[in-house]
Amino acid sequence: MSPNPPVSGPALRGRGARSNRSGRFESAQREDFDDGWNNDDDPRPARIDDTLTPMRSKTVIAHNDSPDVGFSASINPYRGCSHGCVYCYARPAHTYLGLSAGLDFETKLFFKPEAGRLLASELSRPRYKPQVIHIGGDTDPYQPAERRLRITRGILETLQRFQHPFSIITKSALILRDLDILAPMAASSLVRVAVSITTLDRKLARSMEPRAATPERRLEAVRHLSSAGVPVAVMFAPAIPGLNDHEMEDVLRRSAEAGARTAGYVALRLPLEIADLFQEWLATDHPGRARKVMSLVRQMRGGKDYASEFGKRMKGEGPIADLMAQRFVAAKRRYGLDFPSPSLDLSRFRVPPQAGDQIDLFRV
Repeated sequence: MSPNPPVSGPALRGRGARSNRSGRFESAQREDFDDGWNNDDDPRPARIDDTLTPMRSKTVIAHNDSPDVGFSASINPYRGCSHGCVYCYARPAHTYLGLSAGLDFETKLFFKPEAGRLLASELSRPRYKPQVIHIGGDTDPYQPAERRLRITRGILETLQRFQHPFSIITKSALILRDLDILAPMAASSLVRVAVSITTLDRKLARSMEPRAATPERRLEAVRHLSSAGVPVAVMFAPAIPGLNDHEMEDVLRRSAEAGARTAGYVALRLPLEIADLFQEWLATDHPGRARKVMSLVRQMRGGKDYASEFGKRMKGEGPIADLMAQRFVAAKRRYGLDFPSPSLDLSRFRVPPQAGDQIDLFRV
């Protein structure tokens, strides 16, 4: 596959990236530039529609051994994400497909149509040992296409049949659609949910996370999930010094009022292509803050745009990072969010009987 041609001119409506540079593995590199042929009389930006491509997968459970990640098994129903969050750390993965981490990541989407069936097959293997599966570790499992495709819904239905514990993270209120599964599983200590709330500023959210739910809708999701007995954590991620970090306390306070039980945060991460994409976005949407923000980011990353060492990549290091961590701990304690995430019950896991199993011989 080859990436879309470069897109010049104003930001595309509903898109986070400001360019569509070729991926780092491509032999031919393309960049946006102004050749003077833009139509200044028509300021309306071009539109790029989403394309959805099914993936041929043999398995759906992925495994990792990262000491910085709070799970070892995960499922990502989608590859690419139309929420368009400009800071998304999953963007560089699109370059392995010969696509751009920029606009391609937001518009050329892939989904796993057989995810529910494949998951059932994996869980039914004789040697399978249950462990908490995290859903949405890379891209959001409740992005807009889920309304129609229902891939995540199929995964949850499978997990419910097997009474298998899982956690899930999203920044979409669409998760409320699945309360009929989440609530009873929560009553059996089989699920916990994290909702990502990066800002309470509606204008900033629209710019930074253009097709995700508004901050108010996310708080509403926390409230409804909590009221239904589902344990909810709020994730203030990413925390961006000089841009949204001043909202940390307010986000935690509002989340606690909505019923969240615990909280976490991750400092802005800018690996590989994301560093350029994020700085392009800053230059267009927040030009007055761009230099300050990047200066503070580099102070947290040893003078670089990003440092990937385990133990440091999630929180950064240095005085700015230390102050952010101290503020977060104090705010969690102040608003009653300093409780650990609830443990989930692995003992309830059962492979459900299927038609044709030997037990059928003894049924009347």
